Amino acid sequence: MTTKLDNNKQFYFKDYLALVIPFIISTITTPLLGVVDTALVGHLPNPAFIAGIAVGAVIFNTIYWLFGFLRVSTTGFAAQALSDPILLRSSLIRPLFIAIVLGILFIILQQPIFDAAMQVIKPNKEVTHFAKTYYSILIWGAPFVLINYVLVGWLMGMAKIKAVLFLQVLINVLNIILAIILVWGFHSNIEGVASATLSAQISCSLLGFWYIYRYLPKTQQKTDLKAILSWQSLKGVILVNTNLMIRTICLLIVTNHFISIGSSFSTQVLAANAVLFQIHYLMAYLFDGFANASSVFSGKAKGTKNITLYNQTLRWSLQACIICPIILIAIWLAFDTAIIKLLTNQTEIIGLCQQYQLWLMIFPIAVAGGLIYYGVFSGISYTSSIRDSMILALLLWLIAQYICVPIWGNNGLWFSYILFSLGRTLFLVIWIKKSKGYVLI
Repeated sequence: MTTKLDNNKQFYFKDYLALVIPFIISTITTPLLGVVDTALVGHLPNPAFIAGIAVGAVIFNTIYWLFGFLRVSTTGFAAQALSDPILLRSSLIRPLFIAIVLGILFIILQQPIFDAAMQVIKPNKEVTHFAKTYYSILIWGAPFVLINYVLVGWLMGMAKIKAVLFLQVLINVLNIILAIILVWGFHSNIEGVASATLSAQISCSLLGFWYIYRYLPKTQQKTDLKAILSWQSLKGVILVNTNLMIRTICLLIVTNHFISIGSSFSTQVLAANAVLFQIHYLMAYLFDGFANASSVFSGKAKGTKNITLYNQTLRWSLQACIICPIILIAIWLAFDTAIIKLLTNQTEIIGLCQQYQLWLMIFPIAVAGGLIYYGVFSGISYTSSIRDSMILALLLWLIAQYICVPIWGNNGLWFSYILFSLGRTLFLVIWIKKSKGYVLI
């Protein structure tokens, strides 16, 4: 399952798919940590437990989503450096340094971060207490989570699929086992859930470093940390990551705005939107597998200045933009009601989900290019195009929802979101021609 991207090998679409499937499996495990924590406390007698974890999860999801670019950019830098052992070391050390610094900052600023979150969420005292308990333990995992982003991203760039899968499976299985022991065996409730997740995060980092030691190419040349971590060297990495962070902020603005506008409708419509939005997230995670594969191949193309491989990657990405939506729409048509019923058993909510489910059939078609070509551009570190396309898509969203929501209500809200998703595709695709020249830089 370890795929070696040899410089002289002729690659085919099957090689692309060989990366896609494991990447999808590894990516889809990401949201399971919060699901496991919620499910465990959901069976405890006090409903404030689950509310407290939900509030804590919102804080961490926001933080880690904002800094998820560390994985994406590291994959691109590692793929570009596959043929150069010195650059390959640098592609790991620089983002690792940034991850450690950010993680330590989160620990130092943990109280202001929590206080600011409580001002926004405004839970009651009991929920705040449990959220604080959960948060105070898990905040110590911030450096390890960000380190894991870098380690997994680097291994993805190296196409070490077996290692990536094992790390993702380990963190989830270990979390489940420890949480069951601590919560159900020792009745430690919130503290047990948080401690289990923290232990899994630390264990994942330790194993990740072992994989890094195993796969990091040996070289006689001494690693010059001072040069690697100089401001001049870090500047390019920070610029790439800043662009990706701006992209994430735009995405957060849209999703939070979507939820905010939806809350002005009835509680039932808000609940139906929440269910459909969870399904839309699962679709996006599936696209991530294709985006990661595109990132690896485009990064390799840039690292070797192989414009033929880059053109192949663009063709494979286009094929993925056609195949993936067809598969998702087919699954949705076959199992739409069953999928909805997995998330809610309330008849009225199910009926509303069915009323608005057409938008989930359109979503994969609209967003396919935006998500998959995002991987192509991040692989070659041409992230200014990603930033600019997302800013334009955000402006399109603001205009569309302002016009459409007052006219069509919730349908107008979903229509605006589809336009935003389509904008992500169209505004990114216009940079493809220029990106070919960027590969040769």
